[in-house]
Amino acid sequence: MKAFVFPGQGAQTVGMGKDLYETSDRARQMFERANEILGFRITDIMFSGTAEELRRTDVTQPAVFLHSVVLASVIDDEPEAVAGHSLGEFSALVACGALDFEDALRLVAARAAAMQRACEANKGTMAAVLGLNNQIIENVCNNTEGTVVAANYNCPGQTVISGSVEAVATASEALKAAGARRCLPLAVGGAFHSPLMESAKEDLALAIEQTHFKTPRCPIYQNVDAQSYTDPELIKQNLIAQLTSAVRWTQTVEHMVSDGVTQFTELGTGTVLQGLIRKIAPEVTVTSVSTI
Repeated sequence: MKAFVFPGQGAQTVGMGKDLYETSDRARQMFERANEILGFRITDIMFSGTAEELRRTDVTQPAVFLHSVVLASVIDDEPEAVAGHSLGEFSALVACGALDFEDALRLVAARAAAMQRACEANKGTMAAVLGLNNQIIENVCNNTEGTVVAANYNCPGQTVISGSVEAVATASEALKAAGARRCLPLAVGGAFHSPLMESAKEDLALAIEQTHFKTPRCPIYQNVDAQSYTDPELIKQNLIAQLTSAVRWTQTVEHMVSDGVTQFTELGTGTVLQGLIRKIAPEVTVTSVSTI
């Protein structure tokens, strides 16, 4: 069984998608439609902007989504299961037919704006913890004053914590003392997948409830609990919960493999998910596609 997987924020690079725009009529139409929907030429920033411009949340999220979805629409292949890392879940929902491209792009833009507002209202950060058991990480977070939680279970030995600047710094020192190989501060705009995103979740919930979701053509494995779903109402609720819940990527890949997935294709810029999947399930086949 083959699955498509989609990267999230952080996968962006200047020049992403330009070759698709120049070689595929369908891709060019989708990119131009995105420019219309967003109200600015995101393609100009994607193709020839600066890295700093591309890092803005209101640009990054639609750009990463757009590149992945355009790729999925122009390659001659269909998945039997899909999943996405954080933002990538929206790309996965388009690939499996649960969301129309235009509706999903509007939701991604609304999500990015809501997260930006939450970041400005509640200053936060994230840090990658390397070489430490998840149970120890969770215990340290639970015993640290302030807001800090395990936010991304990326692969064995790599977990990301998220929360207030002070609490993440305190927890990082405690985690290093507990045996973490490294605790690396991440260059992010806020405390994603933590309680500090509660206001963004409320804003996104309103947009999601006003959007039509369809029954997907194949199961989508969702971040909040790593389980597969085909019920549109449950998919919507999981998508809302995702903003303040952990991304359970390790568990997602494990469940997909146990359900029969043997081939993973990462669609988008970079090879981050390919690397993570190889660490989680070295027995499967993983490839990355960034152009046609």
